[in-house]
Amino acid sequence: MLKTRTTPDYWIVAAILLLLTIGVVMVYSASAAFAYHKYGDSFYFAKRQFLFAALGVFLMFVVANIDPQKFYEWAKPGLIVCFVLLLIVLIPGIGILRNGARSWLGIGAFSIQPSEFMKLAMIVFLARLFSKPGYDITKLMRGLLPGLLILGIAFGLIMLQPDLGTGTVLVGTGVALIYAAGASMKHLMGFAALGVAGFVGLVLAAPYRIQRIIAFLNPWQDPLGAGYHLIQSLYAIGPGGLLGLGLGMSRQKHLYLPEPHTDFIFSILAEELGFLGAGTVLILFAVLVWRGLRTAILVPNLFMSLVATGITGMIMIQAVINIGVVSGAFPVTGITLPFLSYGGSSLTLTLVAVGILLNLSRFIRQ
Repeated sequence: MLKTRTTPDYWIVAAILLLLTIGVVMVYSASAAFAYHKYGDSFYFAKRQFLFAALGVFLMFVVANIDPQKFYEWAKPGLIVCFVLLLIVLIPGIGILRNGARSWLGIGAFSIQPSEFMKLAMIVFLARLFSKPGYDITKLMRGLLPGLLILGIAFGLIMLQPDLGTGTVLVGTGVALIYAAGASMKHLMGFAALGVAGFVGLVLAAPYRIQRIIAFLNPWQDPLGAGYHLIQSLYAIGPGGLLGLGLGMSRQKHLYLPEPHTDFIFSILAEELGFLGAGTVLILFAVLVWRGLRTAILVPNLFMSLVATGITGMIMIQAVINIGVVSGAFPVTGITLPFLSYGGSSLTLTLVAVGILLNLSRFIRQ
């Protein structure tokens, strides 16, 4: 029996609002010294993060109340728009170059990252494709291959920027969705082998990626070069202990640890709030994944289920990779931590994705 809920999943809402609150506080704490040094305003990044969080929450609740059929209808045009943006961003003079990657479009302080839009658009499009009546994903040529081809083209365009971190999240999310759709394990294992070979090729093709792998295996071999980020991150996490050094008391944020308010914000959180603070964030992510997967299981149709699976998988994969990187479990990839790291496009689009998840949670079977 289907039952439409008048309100979305409160567990998801509570987890998101708590993560956002922690995120704004930690962005301020992690960036205050750098922001004052560079802009003369210790609240420079915190104010922007709060505005993006407020905008994202507003959009999240707007999306949570849209007719779910609209997502199905917008899937194809949304994907086309994202492909066009990925092509435009590669044009010199139009795409903005930051940290060696041409990943941004915009004017002045306002800019967007098209690859962030593509992650969400790809989830909704693949969910629509695989949920079509009569579509058999267990077939290789007419089932699995079309979805993988579209996913591969998007990954290729993102790699031309280049942005291996975002590309990895995109592919990981797509594969999780394809698995949930019922693809043949024999086919998936075959493409996984090709994917591993391709990933190795991408690493070998770029010297800086090889240096990251070497630094991951032994950061002390080049402590002032490729291993610097990881060493400084571990110097932040280690002293945190059980209760941390205290909010605002981080030492590593004082121009020792690069990107303390973006990629490595979890390191500063662990340093200042200790194991209890870091554990609280992990629990909140676990709650979000639990309720997201519950929604995916209990919604009334395959399209809704695949969308919920993809959104939950995207958040989980990105969080696992980021926390793995800052703790030394994975090589440095440049992936931000959802809801906590500073960043307008990523935060806003992730909150819109959660809005879709909240929308679907209103239609679960009772």
